[in-house]
Amino acid sequence: MSHGFETLAIHAGQDPEARTGAVIPPIYQTSTYAQDAVGEPRQGYEYSRSGNPTRDALQECLAALEGGRVGLAFASGLAAEDTLLRAVCRPGDHVVIPDDAYGGTYRLFARVAERWGLTYSPAKVSDVDAVRAAIRPDTKIVWIETPTNPLLGIADIATLAAVAHDAGALLVVDNTFASPYLQQPLAHGADVVVHSTTKYVGGHSDVVGGALVVADTALGDELRYHQNAMGAINGPFDAWLTLRGIKTLGVRMDRHCDNAERIAAYLDGHAKVGQVIYPGLPSHPGHEVAAKQMHRFGGMISFRAAGGEEHAVQVCNRARLFVLAESLGGVESLIEHPGRMTHASAAGSPLEVPGDLVRLSVGIETVDDLLADLEQALG
Repeated sequence: MSHGFETLAIHAGQDPEARTGAVIPPIYQTSTYAQDAVGEPRQGYEYSRSGNPTRDALQECLAALEGGRVGLAFASGLAAEDTLLRAVCRPGDHVVIPDDAYGGTYRLFARVAERWGLTYSPAKVSDVDAVRAAIRPDTKIVWIETPTNPLLGIADIATLAAVAHDAGALLVVDNTFASPYLQQPLAHGADVVVHSTTKYVGGHSDVVGGALVVADTALGDELRYHQNAMGAINGPFDAWLTLRGIKTLGVRMDRHCDNAERIAAYLDGHAKVGQVIYPGLPSHPGHEVAAKQMHRFGGMISFRAAGGEEHAVQVCNRARLFVLAESLGGVESLIEHPGRMTHASAAGSPLEVPGDLVRLSVGIETVDDLLADLEQALG
């Protein structure tokens, strides 16, 4: 029997515990497990880097939410990305990445993976021809974000999956901004879904984590091997906190979207805002593609301050209810200046972001209070 998203979020991988009937999966805070005999571990559990029941519950739930067969949880989103790259690629391989990507992802490619021998080419992921042109004979991965971070570009997942597969490459989709509630890339032909579960999946700014989800079991087995061999797993308490956050993902995302739609409309008519970037606005160049592959348009908004970079910085500093902080996707609203904060590592590169850009992670507070805070912050 198939179940709805909210049902899966609450129940997938989370049957009542067999011995006591506890309805919430226990935190198995243990490093090792007693074996019944030499070479006979109970239910396959030997050592918690290799397997832990709390992490397994999270992994099963993540796979169910993304419509995949294998889900894997990691210590952070970047730990998930690094494991994926080293499992799939070899020195001398090539990856196409977004020309508008999370600064940490860019840093991983430019400062770490490139030294290991992995080359990369930035491409505008909203432009299919640009992505196709960036692919080389040695391309192993076409890596996209949709929406992108921080300029909220929209990539056509199904079309780019076909482009990647024609070239013998995998399509990897960072689904962090959308969450599995708003978008399920595997259903559109993607091979791997990446998440920073720190963000919307966890949803409460209290736990760091990452995830990979795949539909192909052979690829899943290869990634699972590297997860154990490289060891960048999350602990059982982190897994438990992430599972707790997942239970309310659907209802949280509905409120994030409600609030973001109101705020985007307000900013779009404001004299001190030069441009509003939000996929839910009909003026957004990716609006139609987003409407095709997303359930709604998300809680992230970027805008360009009409007064330039100093005005953008002033808006961030003057905000009160919007907390000046990096990260995103929590129940509280956040504001940041990407050029000087999350994307500082991309300064001077093809991924450098405009200095007048402000990024909002719209939370689930009373929207009129958020609007009033923006009004005073804009000056």
